Amino acid sequence: MSAQISFRNLTLGYERHPAIHHLSGEVETGALLAVCGPNGAGKSTLLKGICGALRPLGGSIDLNGIAPRDIAYLPQGAELDRSFPIHVFDLVAMGLWRKAGLFGGIGRRDRDRIEEAIATVGLQGFEDRPIGTLSGGQMQRTLFARLLLQDARLILLDEPFTALDAATTADLLDLVRRWHGEERTVLAVLHDFDMVREAFPQTLLLARRAIAWGPTCDALAPERLLEARRMGEAWREDAPSCEAAA
Repeated sequence: MSAQISFRNLTLGYERHPAIHHLSGEVETGALLAVCGPNGAGKSTLLKGICGALRPLGGSIDLNGIAPRDIAYLPQGAELDRSFPIHVFDLVAMGLWRKAGLFGGIGRRDRDRIEEAIATVGLQGFEDRPIGTLSGGQMQRTLFARLLLQDARLILLDEPFTALDAATTADLLDLVRRWHGEERTVLAVLHDFDMVREAFPQTLLLARRAIAWGPTCDALAPERLLEARRMGEAWREDAPSCEAAA
């Protein structure tokens, strides 16, 4: 298969402080790739670089023909303002903004698509609920419905199943499998290694650099995980110095 994303000696970071160092490799079109690693490993930073929210400090990211309108990005829940006065229907409808424009009207066909997406994630009857009244699982279902409407070729998910109940996780994971079956390219930052081993055929194990990248059974081998943990501890700003640890 052809490459959907190419990293060439990529370095990403904030205010000239690198969070990912010299990453090179390719994500195939239609891949279902888990991005794993310790806290502070650069996982979220990588997704922000791919979607264009963060410019490289060095090297490059080539999306090989993917335009911004073809990317759907779901950030971590902590980055979303739940106090914003908007209802479920309207939040889901935002998945159509690239098609309709910020001030474009929504016709009957579009309303049908919105209602279908809401029903697909199990929230039929919640259309008029303010998002501030939703549980964490209901909110995540709403955001997945918005992703459905975006109809993107490249889907980026940052910790999409954190703190969700088992039923919600299973339902949303089925949607991820559906996207994979439709040959969309999906990257997901995940911490649940059992889920990754069960559902994600490919894994990138990061600890500010690529520790392993390939079939999940190889990338998450015990020796690889130990290397990633040691590398993560070495990068921790609050880790004791050599003198203090002696």
